Amino acid sequence: MQIKTFQDILPLIEQPSRYLGTETNAIIKNKDKIKLHIALAFPDLYEIGTSHLGIQILYHILNENEKIYAERVFAPAIDMERYLKSSKLPIISLESKSPLNKFDIIGFSLLYELNFTNILTILELSNIPFYSSQRDLSFPFIIAGGPCTCNPEPVSEFFDAMVIGDGENVVVEISKAYLNWKENNVKDKDLLLKEWSKIEGVYIPSYFEAGKTKIKRAIVSNLDTSPFPDAPIIAYGKSVHDRLRLEVSRGCTRGCRFCQASMIYRPVRERSIENLTEITKRAILKTGYEDLSLLSLSVGDYSCLVPLMETLMDRYSKEHISISFPSIRAETLTPNLMNLIKKVRKTGFTIAPEAGSQKLRNIINKNITDEEIINTIKNAFDMGWKVIKLYFMIGLPYETDEDLISMIDFIKNLKQIKGIKGRGQINVSITTFIPKPHTPFQWIPQISLEQSKDKINWLRNSLKISGVDFKFQKPEASVLEGLFARGDKKLSRLLVSAHQKGCRFDGWSDLFRYKLWEEAINDEKIDVDFYIGREISLIETLPWDHIDIKVSKDYLIKELEKAKKGESTIDCRNGDCSACGVCDFENIKPVIFESSTVNLIPLYEKQNLPIYKKLKISYSKTGDAKYFGHLELVNIFIRAIKRSCIPIKFSEGFHPMPKIYFDDPLPIGTESLFESFYIHAAENISFEYIKSSLNENIPQGLLIKECKLAGSEKTEKNSITYLITIKDDFFDEKKLELYNNEETVIITRINQKGKSKSINLKEAVSDIKILDKYNLKVTLKNVRPPEVVQAIFKINAFDIKQGKILKCNEC
Repeated sequence: MQIKTFQDILPLIEQPSRYLGTETNAIIKNKDKIKLHIALAFPDLYEIGTSHLGIQILYHILNENEKIYAERVFAPAIDMERYLKSSKLPIISLESKSPLNKFDIIGFSLLYELNFTNILTILELSNIPFYSSQRDLSFPFIIAGGPCTCNPEPVSEFFDAMVIGDGENVVVEISKAYLNWKENNVKDKDLLLKEWSKIEGVYIPSYFEAGKTKIKRAIVSNLDTSPFPDAPIIAYGKSVHDRLRLEVSRGCTRGCRFCQASMIYRPVRERSIENLTEITKRAILKTGYEDLSLLSLSVGDYSCLVPLMETLMDRYSKEHISISFPSIRAETLTPNLMNLIKKVRKTGFTIAPEAGSQKLRNIINKNITDEEIINTIKNAFDMGWKVIKLYFMIGLPYETDEDLISMIDFIKNLKQIKGIKGRGQINVSITTFIPKPHTPFQWIPQISLEQSKDKINWLRNSLKISGVDFKFQKPEASVLEGLFARGDKKLSRLLVSAHQKGCRFDGWSDLFRYKLWEEAINDEKIDVDFYIGREISLIETLPWDHIDIKVSKDYLIKELEKAKKGESTIDCRNGDCSACGVCDFENIKPVIFESSTVNLIPLYEKQNLPIYKKLKISYSKTGDAKYFGHLELVNIFIRAIKRSCIPIKFSEGFHPMPKIYFDDPLPIGTESLFESFYIHAAENISFEYIKSSLNENIPQGLLIKECKLAGSEKTEKNSITYLITIKDDFFDEKKLELYNNEETVIITRINQKGKSKSINLKEAVSDIKILDKYNLKVTLKNVRPPEVVQAIFKINAFDIKQGKILKCNEC
C-alpha cells in the first residue's frame, strides 16, 4: 500500500465524501485571478461544521467579491488524521485542494470550548506553528471569530486577530485592509495588524495591555439588510442540520441569567417577513431541501411567526416541505402553531424548562410556569405528537435538594399526560450548569465533578420510568468547558499539552479522554478550582474584562442581586428598557416588525389531480461519485429532482416521502456504468427534460444516461461483470491456475451479528480472466469482488481499496 496523494487516502477511510468538496452550490474560482485566498476553518467534523450557519454566511459574503476566494476546511476525522501524518501529507481545502499553509488567511470559527484541541490539529497538519509569536509572513494570518471569543484569552496566543461579535461587516473590513496592504507591497505584518486593530470588533492579542485595551463588540444594526446566503452548500452524508436554515432574528432579551447568548447577541433584530419569504423562495429552488428550520435564540418570540408560518405553509405544504424549530419556549408553542407545523409532517419539539422548580426558574429568570409547560405538552400529545424533548440543568445557583426532587416530580407528572393516542415519550437531557463570562452568574462557582456525578446518578436512578429516556453530558466534559470558558492565557500551554497527549474531539463522548486531560493539568500545574470552583469577588479583574460586549457590568451585578432574591426581569421588548447598556437607540436598537402576510405563487404549476407515469432512470456512477453511500445518493437525486422542478409522487400518511426506488445499492468505492432508479413523475414532463435537467443538478461523477417508461416485468438477479484494477500489486497467472484446478474454494463471510456463512467461489464465479497483470475481468453472483480477489490472488484489502472496481455488465 502506497500513499502519495490525498486522493490515495479516500478509499481507506470512513465517509470519504466529507472530503470531496464537490457539493451543490460549492464555489469554484480560478486561483490565478484572485488577490485574497481565505480558508474558513471549522474545528469539528464536516457533518457538524457544514451545518453551521455562520460559515455559510461568511462564505457567501466573501465569495461575492471577485478578488476573494473563500474555501472551507474541517477537522479531519481520526482515521484521516492518522493517514495524513503517516504519509506526511498536509491537510487541504475542500474546493481547490490547496494546502492550508499556502492561504493568505485562515479564519477559525470558535463555537464550543471542547473543540479547541482540533484547532491545533488543523494547524499541526498544515505545518503551521501554534503560537502567533512564532509565525512570520511565510505563514498565513490566523484569525478567529464566534461566541467563544467573548473570552478569547485561553486561545488568544494562537491567533493574530480575533473578531468579537457579528462578523458580517468585520470580515469585509478585514479583507479590504488586507487587499490594500498587499497592493502596497509593504510586507510588514505589524502594519496590517495595526490597521485591523482600528476596526470595531477586532482584537489583536499581541497588542493587549491589561487595564488599557478595551475591545467593543461589533453589531450588525440592521439584520434585514445584512447579506444572507440563498444558495447554501448542500452537504454530503448526513449533516446534523440537513435542511434549509433561515435566521428569522438575532438576539434575545428574555434575560435568562445563565444564558451567555442572551447577553452577547443583544439587541433583538428581526428580519422582515417579506425578506424571509424571498430568501426562502430562492433557496428552495437552489437547494431542493425538503425541510426548513426557522432559527433564532427564541423563535417563538419572532413578531411575525404565525403569518410567516401561514405564508410558508401555504406556499410549500403542497410540495411536501416541512417547517421545524430547533427549540421553542413552551408558552409560545400554541395549538395554532402546532397545526401549521403538522401540515406536512410532525417535526420534533424541544422545550427547555432548565429547572424543575418554579423557585429556581425565578432565580435564573426563566419566566415560564409548570402550567404553561404542561398545557403545551398536552396539546402536542393531543395533536398526535409522540415524543417531546426536555432540557434541564443541574448545579444552578442556589439549587437545593428540594429543587432536584421537584424536577423528578415534575417529569413524573408530565409522563402522566395522556393524548388522544395515549401517553407519549419524554426524552430528558441533563447538563451541568457552567457559569459563562458576561452573564450575571459569571462570579458564581461551578459545582465540583463529584457533586455533578452524584446529582446525575441520583436523577438517573429516580427516572427509571417506562416512557422516559434519560441522557446527560459527561460531568468531566462540563469541567473542561467551564475551565476554558473562564480561563486565561495560562491555559494555552495546557491546550498544547493535552493535544500532544492525543486529545481530539473532546465534545464527542466516544472520543473524550479525560485521563489525558488530567495528566496535562497535572503537568502544567493548573489549579482547576481557581478557575471554576470558587466564588469570584465582584471587584476582581476578570480575564475577559477587556472585551466590551456592551452589556454593562453594573447591569450584570444588578441581575445577580435580583437572582438572590428570586426576582424576575421582564423582556424589554414587552416592557420598559432594562438598562443593560447595549442600545444607544440611534444606531443600535431593537428592530421588531409588525405582523403581516405575503402572497406567494406555487413553486410550479401543479394539476389538481396529477397523473403520474412510472419511469426508469439509468445513470453511471464513476470517479469521486463512487464515494457516495446509498442513503446520500438517494438524497442527492431527490434534491436534484426538486431543483429541476419535476413533480413526483409522494407516499401517503403522516410522514409523506418521495416514491423513489433504487436497484441494489453499490458498496462505497465501487463504480458502475449502468445503475437505475425509479420514480413516478407527472406525465406532462418529457423524458429529455428529465435527463437534461437532472444532469445539470447532480455532482460530477454522476451522469443520467437514459430516461424511459418503466416496464412491469420483474427481472431475476443475474451474474454481474466487473473490471478490477490494482496498482501496487499484480494479478498472478499461477494463482489463477491453482484456483481453476480446484473443485471447491470456500470463503467464510461473517456478518455484523457475528454469524458466519460459507460460500463456494467455484459456484459464485462464472468467469474470471486476467486482462493484463494489473487488470482483471470477473463475472460473479452473490459474492463481492474484493472477496474473490483476496481469496484467489492473496492481495491485501488496502491494495484492493486503492485500486478500481467497475461494474460493467456489457464490458
